[in-house]
Amino acid sequence: MPNISSVSEFLLLPFADRRELQLLHFALFLGIYLAALLGNGLILTAVACDHRLHTPMYFFLLNLAVLDLGCISTTLPKAMANALWDTRAISYQGCAAQIFLFVFLIASEFYVLTVMAYDRYVAICKPLHYGSLLGSRACAQMAAAAWGSGFLNAVLHTANTFSLPLCRGNAVDQFFCEIPHILKLSCSETCLREVVILEVSLCLTFACFIFISFSYAQIFRAVLRMPSEQGQHKAFSTCLPHLAVVSLMVSTAMFAYLKPPSISSPSLDLVVSFLYSVVPPALNPLIYRMRNKDLKYGVRRLLLYMLLKHK
Repeated sequence: MPNISSVSEFLLLPFADRRELQLLHFALFLGIYLAALLGNGLILTAVACDHRLHTPMYFFLLNLAVLDLGCISTTLPKAMANALWDTRAISYQGCAAQIFLFVFLIASEFYVLTVMAYDRYVAICKPLHYGSLLGSRACAQMAAAAWGSGFLNAVLHTANTFSLPLCRGNAVDQFFCEIPHILKLSCSETCLREVVILEVSLCLTFACFIFISFSYAQIFRAVLRMPSEQGQHKAFSTCLPHLAVVSLMVSTAMFAYLKPPSISSPSLDLVVSFLYSVVPPALNPLIYRMRNKDLKYGVRRLLLYMLLKHK
């Protein structure tokens, strides 16, 4: 039985076999990647430079933008390079790094989204306690806990996955290295250990989703009791973008990992993984900017400042 040390590279699944379609995919991915870099970069700079955005909500949004940049930069550049150069190969070390970074960033992002739900809950349902519950120290500790939990998650999954012997080739049925598809290449009984760890992670993710859902149930009850329509509109404008981001990420990720094998296929897996690994980081800046007036105004001021500076 060949072990993992005999595998020097993996073969990723291409989006297309025809050269014309590969170049078309490269151009599409490049556009999405540049849009994600620009959108998240603008949010980062606006929040960092505008003192009026130095609040807990925008602090967590800044963390989300950093994680989005890291997440999309982990998967898409390699897919773009493979499409451009008509190759499928990724080195063993590159695959391990991709899995570690992706799990670290995507887990940390979901934990940050959970903390953001708590932030909105306190702001709307317990406004008098907002300053005491979400001071600068508390925000820093919650952000550090989210990043630290994601890091520990990634270390555990990566170390366990790449300790398994492989005997079923090196073809990964995905456009980036992903744990379930690496496990398919293993013929070891110990892969059950990683399956259990994945199930525990999914249960933790589901628990976070329940917490987010409960928080928003309380938020919507409080908002609907507000006498002012303007107050309701402002509350919804800060909550709905976050809820849309969470729904998109959770629904696609849950479908990817929990769908029955009978409806599984390489092309379907490719589309679903693209939806939860690439689309949210690219759409998040647009979603938050469209619904948040303060952030929209901050980005406009930043763009105006940059235009005047270059004149």
